[in-house]
This record gives sequence, structure tokens and C-alpha cells, in this order.
Amino acid sequence: MIGSFSDLARPLLLTMDPEKAHGLAIKGLKVMQATIACRPTDDRRLAVDLFDWSVPNPVGIAAGFDKNAEVPDALLALGFGFAEAGTVTPRPQAGNPQPRLFRLEKDRAVINRMGFNNDGHAAALARLEKRRGRGGVVGINIGANKDADDRVADYVTGIQRFAHLASYFTVNISSPNTPGLRDLQGRIALDNLLARVAEVRDEKKEELGRSVPILVKIAPDIDEVGLDDVTEVVLARGMDGLIVSNTTLDRHGLKDVKKAEEQGGLSGPPVFEKSTIALAKTRQRVGNDFPIIGAGGISSPETAVEKIRAGATLIQLYSSLVFEGMGLVNRIKDGLVAELEQAGADSLDGIRSTKVNEWAAKPLKH
Repeated sequence: MIGSFSDLARPLLLTMDPEKAHGLAIKGLKVMQATIACRPTDDRRLAVDLFDWSVPNPVGIAAGFDKNAEVPDALLALGFGFAEAGTVTPRPQAGNPQPRLFRLEKDRAVINRMGFNNDGHAAALARLEKRRGRGGVVGINIGANKDADDRVADYVTGIQRFAHLASYFTVNISSPNTPGLRDLQGRIALDNLLARVAEVRDEKKEELGRSVPILVKIAPDIDEVGLDDVTEVVLARGMDGLIVSNTTLDRHGLKDVKKAEEQGGLSGPPVFEKSTIALAKTRQRVGNDFPIIGAGGISSPETAVEKIRAGATLIQLYSSLVFEGMGLVNRIKDGLVAELEQAGADSLDGIRSTKVNEWAAKPLKH
């Protein structure tokens, strides 16, 4: 029902300023969230057991949609298998000046330079406290304030504050919209960050009696040496997974030439190939069992299948919902079931990583 309403409203939302349309969508979901009685039941073959979760299906909503943890239960009711809130920073911040969100209609893509606009830890924490006991996998994407004296300390603070509520954490070091943030992907800086993150994770495990998984989200704009550095440090520091990938600064091949000039991260179908190559190359480096969430350019059942064949354990989407509507979630799940039936597989393991080598043979382009 919620998905049908969303799809009916989409043509109207597409006529509005993108950021205002997004705010209206959040308001609508907040109203509907109050009436949710249950979540949909998925085909058992789509279930994924990971960490201490049982995810009913592999399709998640990426960070950036629900920045302030306002509607995680509405998103789960729409059919997502898991939801990721954020990016949240310790202190509220306004983000970059508007306009900062742009639709590229010809490319069915989005450019954003939001700049981690959010209400801060305290507001998100209060909202998540209110939903305790409702279940569902809800991750928290943590970041650093733009003017932080110690950005690493901001990540540590995020884990300390949300560990009792988060299903998992995403350490976001790959947004292109906070100056210098991607420098944290360098080997020395990343090692320092993840050492401190691992330390606080282990401290919280002692306190809570459970370990909250920490995933690291990386950019697709990375070369082979950089990917070697990231994966080696992530494994050495005992991180629990990776998200591949964030938005790109690349503008190659875009049809909407005018809007392509806008600064910010590009998402949607144009980033699919680059992010999927990075995903497959990452899978080769970390081995078969290390969790990777595949993100970037998923806009159809076919692209969702391809992410899993390229090595994704789970997948995330966001930008494609702008053009395809919330009904895309169920279309993707139906497509995954059809793919499993065609392959004669009882679970996603039957198709996962079957095209890793094919995708990884392609070069990372910049």
C-alpha cells in the first residue's frame, strides 16, 4: 500500500525541487509509519544470515535517504530487507549551500553535494530509542563534522553513542562533499582510524555482551594500489565488512552535459559499471566469505542480479528510487527469485560471485 502511494506520488515529486521533494517524501513516510502493523513476507530463498542478523531479503536502502533516522520502520515495511540511517555527525550541521541536489533526467542519475546535513547524534539517538524492540536490521552510517578538530574522534563518538541501538555501523570515509574526507582512505590515515574504531568496538562488546559489526564504505574512484591499501588495512584491523561503493566524481559519458558541470557525487546508472568493477576487484582481494554490500547504480532486477554475481553479499540502492519509485524494491525481489529459479538455486549463494572474475578483468577507470 505504501509503495503504491509512493509510485502514484512520484510524477508530482519529479516536478518539484529535488530537496523539497525528498523532504515531502520523508514527511509522508512518517505519517504512514504510525499506521504500520506488519512487514511483508519474502520468499525464503532471498533470506541472508549474516553476523547475528536474519535479513529477509538482500535489498537495503542506502544511507542518505533517511539521514536523521526518521523512517526506518516505514522503509522496512516497504519491503527493504534492511535500512541504513545517516550519515549522522556528532553535532548538527546545515551542510553545503543550496541548491545541492540535482536530477539528471536524461541519465536517470543524481548529483549531490549535500555535505552531511543532519540533525546530529542527539536527535537521531532519541528517535532510535523510541523504536527499540521493533526489530529489523537498522544500521547507522557515521561521519565527521566538517569543522571537527579530530575527525577520527567523531567516528569513535558515533560508535560509543549508538552501539546499544545499531544493528551495524558504516564508517563513511568516501563522501566527496566534505573537504579532505576521502584522504582517510589512504593507508596510514585509514590504519589510524580503524585502529581507534576497532578499539571502541571491542570496549562496547565487553559492555553490551555483543559485538556490533563495523563496515567501511569506500569510493569507486580508486586505483588498484589504493584498493590494495584499503582492503589490507580493513582486514588487518578486523573490520567486519565493506560497502562498495559511494558516489563518483567521474562525469564520463553523461548525456545531461549542463547539469554534469555541477560539483558533487554522481549516483545512479552511470556509476553502475565503475562500482561493480570495484566490487569484483574487492571480492578477489578479501576472499569469498568476507561481507560486502554492493551499491552504486542498481536500477533494475537485472542490475541487482549482476551485483550479486559480481560478489555482493547484500545490495543497497537509493538514487534509482527517484526515477523508478518504491515499487522497484518488489520488482528487484521478484527478479531475484526468477533468477534463482532459472539457476535451480535454493538461495542467493547459488548465484553469488559467479561473475567475479569477469567483472574484475575490467580496468578501474578514472
